[in-house]
Formats: sequence, structure tokens, C-alpha cells
Amino acid sequence: MTVAACAAPEPTMEMRIARAAPAVSVQARGETAAVATANVDAADDPAIWRNPADPAASLIVGTDKKAGLHVYGLDGSDRFFFDAGAVNNVDLRADVPIGGAPGILVGASDRNDLANSQLALFRLDPATAQLHPLGKVPSGKGEAYGVCLYRTAQSLHAFMVLKDGTINQVELDLAGAQPAGRIVRTMKLGTQSEGCVVDERTGRLYVAEEDVGLWRFNAAPDGSVQPIRIAAADGYKLVADAEGLALAAQGEKGGYLLVSSQGDNAYAVYRLEDDGYVGRFRIAAGAVGSVEETDGIDLVPGDFGPNYPGGLFVTQDGMNPPKAQNFKLTAWDDIKKALGLN
Repeated sequence: MTVAACAAPEPTMEMRIARAAPAVSVQARGETAAVATANVDAADDPAIWRNPADPAASLIVGTDKKAGLHVYGLDGSDRFFFDAGAVNNVDLRADVPIGGAPGILVGASDRNDLANSQLALFRLDPATAQLHPLGKVPSGKGEAYGVCLYRTAQSLHAFMVLKDGTINQVELDLAGAQPAGRIVRTMKLGTQSEGCVVDERTGRLYVAEEDVGLWRFNAAPDGSVQPIRIAAADGYKLVADAEGLALAAQGEKGGYLLVSSQGDNAYAVYRLEDDGYVGRFRIAAGAVGSVEETDGIDLVPGDFGPNYPGGLFVTQDGMNPPKAQNFKLTAWDDIKKALGLN
């Protein structure tokens, strides 16, 4: 008699946490209002604009991947909402020439058409917190998923990460009345991928392949398309899904890369200079709730006012009962202190 083999049960969150490397705890200092889409996985990815003239008046753009884009103040208030439909990830750059005048450019991965990815572009008005649509740029066949911007002295690019692991590099032209773009090269990871970020000092693109691990590429449009693996999703230092990415630049090429270790509600930290592992942390309950099942993250060092004097780390919170999902705000100084970083 043949006995059919039984599939191993999926490990619980408690089991994944118990098997993972130790993680220090920090507490968020603030949170945003909840997204409007309730009872589903809706909030996904944040992008931070730092106001250099008035840091406490900085803004956070966050996606509701079922509905559109929110703009929040650092007090968590929902300042503006743009009905963009299914936009998944978001990134921004300040002082970008848009139609001949400098502005804050916001780019979101638009998957309203699952067969044809697009990059939805907006100008962010810092005075009113409003998003003004500029138009959409085609970014390749397939479902749009992750996105990150890359600016050099000569050009502006977007990396569109499709759900199947294809990465299209799109050169953008914002000089005209409507934005335009062209795919200048394509890279590929083997399975579902999403989070990405570019270190513009070193020209390195980092991409998270959810069930496999963390990779880096040469971001130059004429660079190698071969990925270099930094870390495996080994269930210890990095627990699948590997999701959002963010970096904190220090000096000419130093600083840290942060990765959402979604599978055990933690964040792994690596050195940018040598890809070395630094440690892990979790956001525990405190003045606001704890953070679980994080998708997108963003981090900007620098002064953000009295609550975040050394930098701001923003995380999507996948569990925010009794309300819908939202974004939590943590001081970068608190994370560095907990991990013993300089």
C-alpha cells in the first residue's frame, strides 16, 4: 500500500519569529490616518519629501493600491487624496525640471491594466500637499509592481519592476507638455519581485526578489544586466517575503540598506559599502501600535523637526485594528541607537 506524502504545514508567524535571528525593538513615534479601503490589504508603499525650509512641514505620499495616492503631514493627517486607481509602489524626487520649471516629481507603478505596465507621474505642490497629474508613460508588457527613480547629472530614469521579476529601465523626458519615456534596457530576476531603491552616489540598483533574497545591479543604462546577490531569504537574517527597500546614505558611499523581512515582522539592515549584514529590528507597540507584515518602506536622514531630528523611517503597517491599514513613523535616531550604529 502506498501512503501519500503529506505536505509540511506552513509555518506560523510565531514559528518564523522563533527561527529568525534576534531583532531589537524600537517604537514608532507617529502614524498616519488609515487608508479609506478597509478590510483588505490596501496600503502598500510610502515616499518621503523633506521640506528643507521647514522640516516639520515635510510630506509623505502613500499608496492605497486599491484606490490611489494619499498625501500625509508628519502629524499623520490626510492632507490630500488622488483617485489614481490601482497604483502599487511610489517614489519621488525634488528639484526635477518638469516642463521647464523645477518641481517635486512623484512616480507610481500603475497596474490598472494588468497586461501593460505604466508609470503614473505627478507634480507634488508642497504648499497645498496636492498632486497634479502629468500623465502616464508605458513601461513594458506585464503587471506593474515595484518602482524607483534614478537621477544623474544628465538624465532621469525609472526602474519598473514587473511582478514576474522583469525590470525595465525607462529613460524619462519631462520637457514637453506630456511626459515621455523609452525603455533603454531590461533585466530579469527569476520569480516575483517588487521593492527597489537606487543609491545615486554609487549607481547601484537594489531589488528584492520576494522568496529568494536581495540583489543589486549596475544602474547605468549601459551597465551590466547581471545581478549580484547580497543576501538570501534564508529564514534567519531575512525571512520571506523580502519586500520594501530603503537606504540611508552617509558620506561618499557609506550608509545602510534596510529591507522589510515581512515573514517575521522585522527589518534587516546591511552596510552599503560592502553589503555586510548589520542586524535586525522590529517596531513594537508604544505611543502607537506595533507594525506587522510590512510591504513598502522609505527612509530619509536629516532634520524632520523635533520628533524626528535625525531622520524619518516610514513603514506600511499591514495590521492596524480596528482601523484599515496605515503607515507608521519611526525616528531614524531610535533605530540607530537600538542597533548601535554610528
